Amino acid sequence: MRDLFTITLAALVSLGAGFSLGFDSTVAAAEFDGPVRGVWVANVGSSALGSAEKVREFVSLAEFCKLNTLYVVVWNRGMTTYPSEVMSKRFGITVDPRYAQFDMLDEIVHAAHERDMRVIAWFEFGFSCSYQQPDGGHIIAENPHWAARDSAGKIATKNGFQWMNAFHPEVQDFVLELLQEILSKYQVDGVQGDDRLPACPSTSGYDEWTKKLYKSQHNGKSPPADHLAGEWIDWRADRLNRFMKRMHGELKSTHPDRVLSVAPSIYPWSKKNYLQDWPTWLASGWVDEVCPQVYRDNLDSYRAELGKISTQQVSKENLRRVYPGVLVRTASKRYNDGPSIRAMVDANREHGFRGEVYFYDAALSEYAELFAELYD
Repeated sequence: MRDLFTITLAALVSLGAGFSLGFDSTVAAAEFDGPVRGVWVANVGSSALGSAEKVREFVSLAEFCKLNTLYVVVWNRGMTTYPSEVMSKRFGITVDPRYAQFDMLDEIVHAAHERDMRVIAWFEFGFSCSYQQPDGGHIIAENPHWAARDSAGKIATKNGFQWMNAFHPEVQDFVLELLQEILSKYQVDGVQGDDRLPACPSTSGYDEWTKKLYKSQHNGKSPPADHLAGEWIDWRADRLNRFMKRMHGELKSTHPDRVLSVAPSIYPWSKKNYLQDWPTWLASGWVDEVCPQVYRDNLDSYRAELGKISTQQVSKENLRRVYPGVLVRTASKRYNDGPSIRAMVDANREHGFRGEVYFYDAALSEYAELFAELYD
C-alpha cells in the first residue's frame, strides 16, 4: 500500500497553515450549516490513526485538502477505538489493543478543532458483532440470545459480517449506551451510523424473540419463509424506523447540539437488503444529515443515482442535508481517478448537492492537490 503521507508534513504546514474553513468549533455543532466536505477515516488499510503523530499528520493533510469534516471510526470488529467503560463492564475489553497506548479519539478531536474541522464519531460496525467469525465472536459468546438468525437458524451473515439482532431491545440498549458514552466523554461534534446502523440483513428476523413478536401482531402467524416478502420487509424496516426515532429522541435529549448523521446504502436497495428506509428518517426529522453511499465507478450510473435521490427520494427542502458518498478507493483497489472525482463533484453540484464525503482517508495523499483545488 502506498504511503498515506506522500506529501510531507513540512509541505502541509507551509501550504495549509492558517487556512480556515469557517467552522467555529466553539459554536454548537447542530448550527453548522455546511456544506460538508468530508472523509471517512478508517483503521483498516490505513495508518492515519496509528499513533498520535500520525493522527496530527493526517489532520494537517485534511486541512491542506480543505476538508471540514472527519468521520472517524470508533466502533469496529466488536471493539471500540476509545477506552469504553460500557465495553469493559459488558465484555472485559476496554479498547482495541492498537489504541491502548494513546487516546486516538482525544488526539484527533483536539487536532481537528484547532483547525476548525468537525469530528463525527463513525460507528462503522453498527449492529454487526464480528467479521468472518461464524460464531459471532465475543459478543455472541457472552450473549447468545443477541444473535440475529436466518431462516436456517444460523447467525445472520452478509458480506462476511455477522450480526446482532437489531430488533432486540437489549441489543438496541447496548448500542445506545455506546452512542451516549462517546457523546458524554468526548467533544465530538456528533455520531454517525452507516449501512449497519440502524440496519440488519433482510435474511434475519428468524430468531425466537423476533418470531414471537411477529406472531403476537399477526394472530399467531409465523413470518414468511421468503425473507424478501413485501410485508415482512416493511414490518422489520418499521422496527428499525422506530429505533431511529428513539435514537434521535434520546441522543438529542441529552446532547441537543450534537449532529446525528447516517451513511446508508442507496435506496431502495438499502431497504431490500438492510431494511434501511432512510428517506423516512430524513423526512421525519430524525437525522441531521445523510451521506448515502453512492458508490459507483461509472459516471452515468452515478448521475442516475443522484437523479433518483434529488427528484424521487428527498424533498427540495431536505436536499441541503444530503451529502453523497464518493468511492475513491478501498484498501486493495482504486475505483475512481482524479478526472472521475472531479466529474462526480460537478455532478453533485448540478443535482443540487452542496458537498460530499469521500471513502476513504487513503485517497487524500493520492489526490491532495485535486481536493485543494476543488475547494479553493
